[in-house]
Amino acid sequence: MRTLLRVSCDVVASNNALKNGKLPEVIKSTMDKLKPEASYFFADGGRRSMLMVFDMKDPSDIPGIAEPFFMELNAEVEFQPVMNAEELQKGLSKVNS
Repeated sequence: MRTLLRVSCDVVASNNALKNGKLPEVIKSTMDKLKPEASYFFADGGRRSMLMVFDMKDPSDIPGIAEPFFMELNAEVEFQPVMNAEELQKGLSKVNS
C-alpha cells in the first residue's frame, strides 16, 4: 500500500544525532530499506522534518521503520495511506457504482 511517512525530529535529539553522525545514518538506512518513490526534507515548526512516500508491504513493518526515529531522534512518526491521482480516479469511479 502506498504510504506517506511523516517524521518530525526533536531539535535537541537531532542536534546530538547530527553531531555524532546518527542523523545521516538513520535517514540513509531508512531510504535504503524503503526505497521511497519520493522524499522531502524541510523545517516544520522549527523542527527537522521529512516526508517519504513508499510501498508498505505489511503493517508489521511499522516498528522496524519507526523505532530508529523514536530511539535516535526522539521523533514524532506518522504513517498515512495515500493515493496518486490515478488511484483517486479509480476510487471515485466506484462511488456511484
